[in-house]
Amino acid sequence: MLRQRTLRSKTSCVGVGLHSGKEVRLELKPAPVNSGIFFLRTDLPGRPKIHATAQNVTATLRATTLCEDGAKVFTIEHLMSALNVCGVDNCEIEISAEEPPVLGGNSIDFFKMIQAAGVVEQDAAGKIIRVEKIYRVDGEEGERFVMALPYDGFRVSFVSVNPHPLIGIQYADFEITEEIYAREIAPARTIAYEKEIDALRQMGLGLGGTFENVIVYNDAGWLNKLNYPDELVRHKILDLIGDMRLAGILNCHIVAAASGHALNTRLAKKIYADFN
Repeated sequence: MLRQRTLRSKTSCVGVGLHSGKEVRLELKPAPVNSGIFFLRTDLPGRPKIHATAQNVTATLRATTLCEDGAKVFTIEHLMSALNVCGVDNCEIEISAEEPPVLGGNSIDFFKMIQAAGVVEQDAAGKIIRVEKIYRVDGEEGERFVMALPYDGFRVSFVSVNPHPLIGIQYADFEITEEIYAREIAPARTIAYEKEIDALRQMGLGLGGTFENVIVYNDAGWLNKLNYPDELVRHKILDLIGDMRLAGILNCHIVAAASGHALNTRLAKKIYADFN
């Protein structure tokens, strides 16, 4: 019988938020069966709890935001991506600010933290959502979509479309296992166009971004060294894996074209509604 899983031991890290630029301490802890993945805002009175479920998604501008009873956390997708691939059902996440640390701008550090803490089975039946019909959501302009198809396992196929000639169209297709994820996806960093950075910071976004945790390009080329020639699409897959965990642990094939947090979480909400 498939059993629920949680961390063997607690693990923690410190850093600054990608968008807020605020210092933050994050601690991942074992959690009881049937508790799910949830955040505790240790900096707020009463340590409010925010469950990492699709119904709690309230915003998707440059990151995925969760809100419950007035408390929020955002840019949770990199951490959720690592928890998803590691098969963690139940986890308490203590966080001292509204945004997890950006660390490397990807999920490899979170993945290594979870691996080092260990994942153990619990005395309760696990729940995998086996998608048995096609789910699809489309962007308003009709050229962007994301869909979930029946599949024995978890696979992601993604085509990203960027008008900049340096990037253009990128495509990647991965069967998602821990080994493949750690080697091919988790090190892929978030991306920014140099001309957009000032505007983002005026909006209060990207304040914790550096050349170490963000790959930056301009009209002349890349301003820092890439981990992969197609790092953009790999990071898109990383984000999608995190967003889809908000629906649950899925068995399906996700196919996406130029999707982002808004479409990803709309799909997660549709699947979540059918199974909860």
